[in-house]
Amino acid sequence: MAANDPRLNELLKWSIENSDVTRNDPTAPTGGSDLTPDVMAALMGGPSEADLMKAAIQVISSDEPEITLDDKLVAFDNFEQLIENLDNANNIANLGLWTPLLEQLKSAEKECRKMAAWCVGTAVQNNEKTQERLLAVGGLPTLVELATHENEPSDVRRKAVYALSSAVRNYQPSMDIFAEELGKRGQETAKIDAADMEAIDVIMNDLREKAKVSAQ
Repeated sequence: MAANDPRLNELLKWSIENSDVTRNDPTAPTGGSDLTPDVMAALMGGPSEADLMKAAIQVISSDEPEITLDDKLVAFDNFEQLIENLDNANNIANLGLWTPLLEQLKSAEKECRKMAAWCVGTAVQNNEKTQERLLAVGGLPTLVELATHENEPSDVRRKAVYALSSAVRNYQPSMDIFAEELGKRGQETAKIDAADMEAIDVIMNDLREKAKVSAQ
């Protein structure tokens, strides 16, 4: 299915509703969405996790008035769970989803900024391939801005710190850019080895402490 296929939204809703139902009661009957024949046909073959990832980003990026903030947050949650899988995280690049995901770091909605940072952190954790992609698509400066901006809500700043912490560990190119971006914002730091977990923890803990005094 194409990334703009309207069936993707229905597939996403179906996946979320049925996973919630069966998680709470494995014997419960599935179903709850009014699925069209086209959607049912797609489901018979089973929506791929790539389809569900595209569906989630489609909902998150939508300007349609019927797509609420709650819908977007559910889609973010679904996306984050999918990319906990290493193969799915690596597939973000193949599906062309890095750019729309990073655009959400600049969303007018603080909850979307927070969830986007969370998803980035999950995607790049212990994964050099996705760390490299995040660096290549220019995501680090935006994350540093979120993590250090005094007017940014505390919870958004903390998720940005989480994303940065995941992005720089054991990946020196990102660590160097991170330090450079901190310096631009008046937080000079000595060169740090990306394999030095204790030194990284010191910096990240300092950023988290500063985030505590931020606006809520």
